[in-house]
Amino acid sequence: MPRRSILLFAGACIAIAAALAIVTVVVVSGRAPATAEVTSTGQPLVGGDFQLVNQDGATVDQTMLNGKWSLVFFGFTYCPEFCPTTLAEMAAVQQRLGDKADDLQIVFVSIDPERDTPQQLKDYLSSDGFPRGTIGLTGTPDQVAQAAKAYRAYYEKVGEGEAYTMNHSLTVYLMGPDGKYRAAVAYGLGPDKSTTVIQEAMARG
Repeated sequence: MPRRSILLFAGACIAIAAALAIVTVVVVSGRAPATAEVTSTGQPLVGGDFQLVNQDGATVDQTMLNGKWSLVFFGFTYCPEFCPTTLAEMAAVQQRLGDKADDLQIVFVSIDPERDTPQQLKDYLSSDGFPRGTIGLTGTPDQVAQAAKAYRAYYEKVGEGEAYTMNHSLTVYLMGPDGKYRAAVAYGLGPDKSTTVIQEAMARG
């Protein structure tokens, strides 16, 4: 190959390598925002300010989480499967925790304020098989949206008329006595494994 061709070929290779390097930097830089929601302790930024109404009609805010461990769950009373299944599992967790269950409160936040009035929540959460003492929360659409945003909880209304339903995320958030996030309890984990996650978090403090 003539010297000129060799030099041109080498130059082309260098240009390609430089382009790839630039692309790599752009891709890596493009991923940086994904870590923006992680604190210096490595914990996701879950939880924050909210103002809602409980099943007794009293206004509450994020300070209701202070002083106790809390399992916070977003759902709705007309949910046909996921919400009652999760609440039944929490009831089983209560039993497994024994005396430690006294230090744990369960908070059910409705993402369907159009139908879930305080009285509706009160009637629903008093159902047999659900955790004793569960606190139900609702509010205006804006208040519910703010709470869901603080917890990174997804929800979406599906359909129109009285038969509409709600799609929503299924994660249960374990918050510490300081009101800060400790762990996630995944849907379908089962009472035994869920209890272990909670006990280990309690042991860490």
